[in-house]
Amino acid sequence: MSQLTAPWSIGVDVGGTFTDLVMRDSEGVINVTKVPSVTADPSRGVMNALVAQSEQAGFSLSDLLGDCELFVHGSTIATNTILERKGARIGMLTTRGFRDSLEIRRGIRENQWDHRAPFPQVLVPRYLRLPVSERIDRHGQETLPLDLQDIEAAVKIFQAERVQAVAICFFNAYLNGAHERAAEKRLLDMMGDTFISMSHQVTPIMGEYERGSTVAMNAYVAPKVVSYLKALDDSLREEGLGRPLLLLQSNGGAISVEEIAKRPVNLLLSGPAAGVGALQLCDAQLNQNNLIAMEIGGTSCDVTLMHQGQVPVSEELNIEGYHLGTPAVDIHTVGAGGGTIAWIDSAGMLCVGPQGAGANPGPACYGLGGTEPTATDAHLVLGRLKPGPYAGGAVTLDLERAEAAIAHKIAEPLGINTEAAAIGILQLLEQNVLHAVERISIERGYDPSRFVLVAAGGAGPMHGTSVARALGCRQVYIPRQAGAFCAIGMLYSDVRQDFLKAHLAPFEETSDADVEDLFADLLQRGRDFLDREGFHRHQGALRREIDLRYRGQLWSIRVDAGIEGLDRAAIVRAFEEQHERQFGHIQPDGTLDLTAVRVIANGLVDRAEWPHMTEEATAPEPTDFTDVYLDATQGYQKTPRYAGGDLSAGAELQGPLLVAEETTTILVGSGDHLRVDAYGNYLITLAGISP
Repeated sequence: MSQLTAPWSIGVDVGGTFTDLVMRDSEGVINVTKVPSVTADPSRGVMNALVAQSEQAGFSLSDLLGDCELFVHGSTIATNTILERKGARIGMLTTRGFRDSLEIRRGIRENQWDHRAPFPQVLVPRYLRLPVSERIDRHGQETLPLDLQDIEAAVKIFQAERVQAVAICFFNAYLNGAHERAAEKRLLDMMGDTFISMSHQVTPIMGEYERGSTVAMNAYVAPKVVSYLKALDDSLREEGLGRPLLLLQSNGGAISVEEIAKRPVNLLLSGPAAGVGALQLCDAQLNQNNLIAMEIGGTSCDVTLMHQGQVPVSEELNIEGYHLGTPAVDIHTVGAGGGTIAWIDSAGMLCVGPQGAGANPGPACYGLGGTEPTATDAHLVLGRLKPGPYAGGAVTLDLERAEAAIAHKIAEPLGINTEAAAIGILQLLEQNVLHAVERISIERGYDPSRFVLVAAGGAGPMHGTSVARALGCRQVYIPRQAGAFCAIGMLYSDVRQDFLKAHLAPFEETSDADVEDLFADLLQRGRDFLDREGFHRHQGALRREIDLRYRGQLWSIRVDAGIEGLDRAAIVRAFEEQHERQFGHIQPDGTLDLTAVRVIANGLVDRAEWPHMTEEATAPEPTDFTDVYLDATQGYQKTPRYAGGDLSAGAELQGPLLVAEETTTILVGSGDHLRVDAYGNYLITLAGISP
């Protein structure tokens, strides 16, 4: 344990298998702690990680928290509430005539060839979706007053059915929320402290279904999520934390519990979205702003792309078939992790995922009662992992248990040996990961061969070179603390809030003054937000964006609008560049429609430079040699294994080799070149890939 200098910052990421804690002190010293996640109560995993860190540091938990100046938490609580269907019993108020829009959806299927897959269960049953007489027109003007008697009648039903939260989604409320606010007031008068969620406050977007789905989801997750966050915040304060707890949002920015309490739906990608901050750190260290992060943990693989220093954020999020209109980092997730289970389907085919073994019992080799074979078991069987303590001693890997699980569940049913079964498991897993990377690169109009692949997560560095070679990437970058990639990213994530105003009009016919008027209110709301979060003028930054589309198109493209003035030519050029990349063409004489304006308010956190390592001239010696299966061409080879702690800045090695780090193991292919950079991270240049 390194000597720590107060004050420090703490980032905690609750994953499906491990809870990661990263602490960075005022001198830039980094310490990482991993403990098993507690699925039943994620806050226990957070507290267990804090206790373990304080014990390692040699001081009390109250001292650890008392000297903490920044505490950022990424939680899966909102996502798990949806996956486990454990949200609140909710009611919904809609404009009369639009009661069923939530169930009609868009009237299309995600897969046009699959006519049997059922839609996910509607969050609000029809008898709790109650109509209200009111109407706002397309200009935001009232054409029919709100009927309070309809609301009072709905309250009687909500109370009789023991509704725990209410969502309000009135037609055209995104243009004028007066009726929703009046309805909220009447509900609170009659129902006390019941959680009320209004669509114009949660997501003021055009599109009745997406807006209704989002506000319903917000109400569904709020009671459980908000109570969890407030309880955790209170517990941390009681233990000595003097600063507000910050949460990572889906848009990649942090926010206080108080600010997120009205919009907990924005936490659905909390955790994976921290990859934005981590990629910004990699950008600074590598001096390369075209990066693809492939973060493979115990349960899933999260893929994020950075192009020219920017990570795309969209207004579309699909969670378990529910379409949500909330700002979210463009992340593609697949069930491919170290704990992903391999199985044989009814046709006798080998399948890998999406099911995972989780933290408990975990892979068979953990010896915690798990009997299902996983990717971690396959790596152990093929010599890529070493039996014994793993992940800082959090678990112990048992080779015999791994071999038994793969043999009984995979090899014997398929009539092959254990090694062949293990190879097949990893090949299928890497194919799933490859498709995930292609989904977020090629399908978005990006050539992955022009990017550096960042292999992160506890399992990512085991697959980095193989996936990069299939993509045509020339280099793979692996952070030394790859297993705590998202927890590190939290410490480099700015506080952020997105503000939106929908406005449909021809862009050319909308004057500069009118556009500036649209931005004015959002800019003030952004300044007010930064003030509430404790950021002074020089610590905050505002960014303006504008949504444009060709007339007749359904979806818009977001482009930067600058912070001062309105350079229409630059805005059009930016729109055409993105349209060309995404769709392969532009309309030179096409008419552009303005659909919305946005302001992104960022509270800028202290981005302390990552500590440099001292270069040493002595060549490192391997700790041992082991037979490792490399690939289908090379098979098994006697491979040196190095301890990460022995590799200093400037060290250069030729593959094949293994590097055993504190939070991960790195596999370097035959002929690949590994170099340790000034920050202690690993840059691998692949053999046989042209620049």
